[in-house]
Amino acid sequence: MEIITQVKEMQKRVEVYRNAGKSVGFVPTMGALHEGHFSLMRQARKDNDLVIISIFVNPLQFGPGEDYECYPKDLDRDRELAEEVGVDIIFAPPPKEMYPQTSSTFVEVERLSEGICGRDRPGHFRGVATVVTKLFNITKPHRVYFGQKDYQQALIIKRMIEDLNFDMEFVLMPIIREEDGLAMSSRNTYLNQREREQALILYRSLKKAEELLDGGERRSEVILEEIREMISKEDIAQIDYIGLYHPETLAEIETVEQEALIALAVRIGKTRLIDNLLWRKKSG
Repeated sequence: MEIITQVKEMQKRVEVYRNAGKSVGFVPTMGALHEGHFSLMRQARKDNDLVIISIFVNPLQFGPGEDYECYPKDLDRDRELAEEVGVDIIFAPPPKEMYPQTSSTFVEVERLSEGICGRDRPGHFRGVATVVTKLFNITKPHRVYFGQKDYQQALIIKRMIEDLNFDMEFVLMPIIREEDGLAMSSRNTYLNQREREQALILYRSLKKAEELLDGGERRSEVILEEIREMISKEDIAQIDYIGLYHPETLAEIETVEQEALIALAVRIGKTRLIDNLLWRKKSG
């Protein structure tokens, strides 16, 4: 396995493989790798001849007061772990390589970027769409892999691929959880023991919403009130948002019919965590 840090070198290297008829799978990450990332890499390994991941903490997607400066970084650890799951190349550019001083072009996916996380993080998804577009043009993949945990982000990238006619296959992979249900996230490392215990309320509240839906409750306001009450019992948990949304448009749903995305963001102490669950009406 090798690490490449320069854009031109990465483009030349991957072109050699493509010209030889090799398929290329790509997993974009910001490092601090965990089992959620590895599940994407393993699938990419099964599907492709060459597996590339990026490790780049993208400054464009962090707003004022967010954790860009302290986001966990350990390239040596990430390299060892990525090699174990069969990654061939890590693309790990410095910020100035991705964003020269002359850079003045951005990519924005309208509507899908405006609600849920986008409501309180202006510019976040513009930063995501911009860096992912650049990474696609640099790594030239046939298939790209994203996780359901960042559902809004994944849906935005899927739409961008379709709208801009990127010649690649989009693969969405399920959320990977700890044994107790906590969704794996690089930001889980910020949590102390007490915060870690209270963070379990995210998954428990999602499961409660699922239980209500399975039991026949269809009124979003009733389901959301139940979730709010559950979360409010945790003394260091603060809700950023909770909602039921259409899985394709992300429009808020007042009455659930066949399917819904249940999504939430909760601050546990100083750490903002997100989670979601896709519900579909069972047949029969």
